[in-house]
Amino acid sequence: MDIRYSANQKDFQRYTTEEIRKEFLIENLYQPDQVVAVYSHVDRMVTLGCMPVKETVSIEKGIDCWKNFGTNYFLERREIGIFNIGGDGVIQADGVSYDMGFEDCLYVTKGTKQVLFSSKDPNKPAKFYMVSAPAHKACKTTFISIKDANKRPLGSTETANKRVINQFIHPDVLETCQLSMGMTCLEPGSVWNTMPCHTHERRMEIYTYFNIPEGNVVFHMMGEGNQTRHIVMQNEQAVINPSWSIHAGCGTSNYTFIWAMGGENQAFDDMDDIANTDLR
Repeated sequence: MDIRYSANQKDFQRYTTEEIRKEFLIENLYQPDQVVAVYSHVDRMVTLGCMPVKETVSIEKGIDCWKNFGTNYFLERREIGIFNIGGDGVIQADGVSYDMGFEDCLYVTKGTKQVLFSSKDPNKPAKFYMVSAPAHKACKTTFISIKDANKRPLGSTETANKRVINQFIHPDVLETCQLSMGMTCLEPGSVWNTMPCHTHERRMEIYTYFNIPEGNVVFHMMGEGNQTRHIVMQNEQAVINPSWSIHAGCGTSNYTFIWAMGGENQAFDDMDDIANTDLR
């Protein structure tokens, strides 16, 4: 397991491009029949990827739960949100099977002892993108398809940010302990996300970008509003955003991204907006 320690905003101002990428960028999440995990000390969030091809893969493959979490199994004191961004797959959670199509989501509650991943067609494997947060209470494991997500259209073509926010793991959809996740889809011709931007001191956020057409990239903006930096993101990469950091992006094409939040609360209006003209 890759472990990332917390970075403060003052030191961040002096980071080189390579240092920023090493601290915050998550690459190569989808390896055949493996689980790739990155543990962040920012709110103790874990980002994982699994691409089952020939095997049924346990979420704990390659993870020492006692060493890394002090628990007997991965979700003993955690909850997790899982999206499929690949071919059709199946997730088994404590013996219950869930068919996972493209862009479907599964919330798995604290206390689930076994989570297994498989693909229906090894030539078109599923790609399971996951974010896990510490949890102090159990909720209900819930499947949410892309068609059943709570949809919020935002933005306009004039500002190049016409998009639909799909709320999946969200207080308006289902109860969780602290984890929130959703997916934002930009329409053709739109390239900006989360603009005007903001920070939220009581929640961190993790983004993963996908559906980026070949040969295109997304410039992900982060840092304090008056000390911005960027990371050039490629398809199916993720990025860690501490609470002091903005989280916005501009692509050379339209794209889709999954956002995940964890921290003190789930109040979505609890944020500090930053005017575009105040950015530096």
